[in-house]
Amino acid sequence: MSGHDLQPLKLSRRDFLKVGVAATGGLLISGLWPHLGEAGSEAAAELNPYVQIDPDSTVRIFIPMSEMGQGVRTSLAMLVAEELDIDWQQIRVEQAPLDARYGVQITGGSSSVRTRWRVMREAGAMARALLVEAAARRWGVDPARCRTEHGQVYHPNGTDVLPYGALAAEAASLEPPQSVRLKDPASFRLIGRSQPGVDVPDIVTGRATYGIDVRLPGMLVASIEHCPYINGRLLRYDDTAARQVPGVRTVVEVPAVGSGVHRVRPGVAVIAENTWAALRGRQALRIEWEAGETAQHSSATYQEHMLALVAEPGRVVGERGSVEAALAQGAQRLEATYVLPFLAHAPMEPINATAHVEGDRCTVWAPVQTPGWAANGIAQVLGIPERNVRVLVTLLGGGFGRRLMVDYAVEAALLSKAAGAPVQVVWTREDDLQFDFYRPMAVHRIQAALDAQGKPLAWHHRLVSTSIQASLEGPDTPNPHRSEVGGADLLPYRVPNWRLEYRPFHSPLPRGWWRSVEHTHTAFAVESFIDELAAAAKRDPLAYRLELFDMEARSHEGGWAPPYEPARLRRVLELAAEKAGWGRSLPEGHGLGIACHWAFASYAAEVIEASVESNGQVRVHRVVAVLDCGRVVNPSGAEAQVVSGVLDGLWTALKAEVLLEGGRIVSSNFDTYPLLRQSEVPPQIEVHFVESDRDPTGLGEPPVPPVAPALANALYAATGRRIRQLPIRPEQLQG
Repeated sequence: MSGHDLQPLKLSRRDFLKVGVAATGGLLISGLWPHLGEAGSEAAAELNPYVQIDPDSTVRIFIPMSEMGQGVRTSLAMLVAEELDIDWQQIRVEQAPLDARYGVQITGGSSSVRTRWRVMREAGAMARALLVEAAARRWGVDPARCRTEHGQVYHPNGTDVLPYGALAAEAASLEPPQSVRLKDPASFRLIGRSQPGVDVPDIVTGRATYGIDVRLPGMLVASIEHCPYINGRLLRYDDTAARQVPGVRTVVEVPAVGSGVHRVRPGVAVIAENTWAALRGRQALRIEWEAGETAQHSSATYQEHMLALVAEPGRVVGERGSVEAALAQGAQRLEATYVLPFLAHAPMEPINATAHVEGDRCTVWAPVQTPGWAANGIAQVLGIPERNVRVLVTLLGGGFGRRLMVDYAVEAALLSKAAGAPVQVVWTREDDLQFDFYRPMAVHRIQAALDAQGKPLAWHHRLVSTSIQASLEGPDTPNPHRSEVGGADLLPYRVPNWRLEYRPFHSPLPRGWWRSVEHTHTAFAVESFIDELAAAAKRDPLAYRLELFDMEARSHEGGWAPPYEPARLRRVLELAAEKAGWGRSLPEGHGLGIACHWAFASYAAEVIEASVESNGQVRVHRVVAVLDCGRVVNPSGAEAQVVSGVLDGLWTALKAEVLLEGGRIVSSNFDTYPLLRQSEVPPQIEVHFVESDRDPTGLGEPPVPPVAPALANALYAATGRRIRQLPIRPEQLQG
């Protein structure tokens, strides 16, 4: 992801530093330039873009990342509060709007804390330094002799005290220091200690504002009947009956506009005074669509073609040694093919956005992960300057990558302009599942040769998938594999002859980022296959992995991600096995499975205990998850993230599959795209973190990839049957 969507601005030197520091997380603290309140109360003093202080010493902390249940507003606020020396009860967290002062505002790739770790702490430290300077000037003392605690500055005499609220306006007028010293982690009071989520009280009492809660004077509501066919088009429609529905104001054709993350699919919108009238009016429409050439597309035909492609050579994206010669020399030769379906995101809050277009200006209230992309897309389709688009980010009722795409925000802007009023676009669950940007379908084929001692001589991995990069940039994108290999290019096991090949399968079905994205399918293939090699070698799966661990640190081609550190992956694998009691006796019919993976600069391993009931239904009894994600900012929030990742991994392994038939998605609601039920949640999910003094790395996504292979390996241990296609069906485990 890049910042190409941000409109270039004419900036002073001070403003330039301000943008540069926020974007890079650098140490040029003078760039966090203070000015008096713009977003908080009129009396609030803004000490930098992240911190405002009210006269009563309430500290407003502005968070530029989107909150979708991952706790980012809490963890990032903790970083500011820690360095500012304020009590947790003193803070008020507010959502920052889209603003160039915060740099690129993209919430995805498990990057929020990782990329804002320093800049949020620096913002707090900068504000504290200014407050101390203001107090020292009043007292006529050396600022270095003053100390801060509980939102107050203490005189060197230990008696006189000034609260931050009494100093804020004066502090905001001071010249910032060139640099500030951040706290020694040994003195942390907040970081590393569990804090309650700042949004929880408002969520449980209904005061929280999600996108669906936005209400504006004169606001209308729109429901859109999209073309159900991939690349289909509207032939004609009759809106006579729709216009007769009480409350319906107008009916508007929605054109197919934009591309990539901004892509809007064609449809017909009913704009009404309320949601009920819009939905009833939509049901009354009579529409004729043209399916076009994609009418023959289906999941079944895709799988058939992809299985054929994976049997043929692809583009070599990683290689060492001579794979063909080693395959021919092995004492044993193994081959397995793994098939994974399209997945939808299915966030609980319906897809929605509200826009108000007034002349050449547009304000949008939206639950988006990428407000900059929303502004860019809206500006393009409305033909207005991007600086004239104001994006206000609400709470997100789940995202998982779906709300990186901003088609629904663009729709709201188009319809507001057509209606001449504020318009809220609301999708139904059927809309959400049938018009998503799906996690790619993928087929992996891996061949290996083992020597007489059971060690691998060769590993030949071929991958075919519907590339995300090709979907967003076109089929001629130069490196479609970059969005697909997901760690398969850094095999953690020592194999002297290795090759990874990739072939894209071209499909017009929109694809996008899904929680842990390509890592979810590559980890399933790699960690399932290494288990198969262990069985062929008649070795314990854990011992086999540890024996083969390649301890050489490596980096992705081009160095576009942090280097892989095998010692950290080995450590989480060993710790997961230890915590799970690997090797212990199990109840009859139970099996233990293990898997590990590296993603988003973090390391995860999981052990799952599972069994199969007489009807073929899988029962997961226990999950032990271990994560090395650097320093953990908020342990309770981090644990919740890992548990949710485990549940997402189990859901997709056991149930989730988006089906394409006749050129259209036929998975339409939770009856055909079922979620994990409460009765299917494991009674034991244990989460352990490796203690670390490293800076934080990814957290929300790394727990997901090891789940499916650990479960499949557990089921093999329990039944002797290999799972090579997801989701797991009862018939795969019976007979």
